[in-house]
Amino acid sequence: MAYSTGARNGLKLAAVWAGMLGAMALTFLHFGELRGALGLKLDQGDFGTLADASTKNPPDAGSSRPSDRTVEIRAASNGHFHTTAYVNGQPVDVMVDTGATLVALTWEDAQRAGLFLKDQDFRHKVSTANGTARVAAVTLDRVSIGDITVRNVQAAVAEPGKLQTTLLGMTFLGELSRTEMTRGTLVLQQ
Repeated sequence: MAYSTGARNGLKLAAVWAGMLGAMALTFLHFGELRGALGLKLDQGDFGTLADASTKNPPDAGSSRPSDRTVEIRAASNGHFHTTAYVNGQPVDVMVDTGATLVALTWEDAQRAGLFLKDQDFRHKVSTANGTARVAAVTLDRVSIGDITVRNVQAAVAEPGKLQTTLLGMTFLGELSRTEMTRGTLVLQQ
């Protein structure tokens, strides 16, 4: 039996929602195993209780830094962790997202960081909560938050209008020695 275009689109949308709900259920059911596998020290009661981000100072590229660099970010009222990162030396508002595989930049933030992409650069397709989007693979010279700097960070730039907020994902977070959430505060340590 042939379905109309609208019916096919509706079925696809229902399948996407079912997949997202299934993934959320699996994450909830296997939270302890995921936490251990990712090396995170999180408790289910620690998600999102406090106010705004606390780290907004640009890194001092010329100073010598201690080997123990730590940044604390407080959860916003919505439970997400927002802060300012410096991408290639330029300030970019980001949301810290341990569920994002890569650092994912909005098109506008990529331009701010000196990445000027053409339409043909968006060669890769990714699945997002809002559907499929095209992205361009890039390598960022450096990403910094406070005293923490990670160099040569693999990232993706979303095509214009497809991403609302730059996400600080695991290609940055995975380079840190510690990522821990306690009482609405996210602690990052290099």
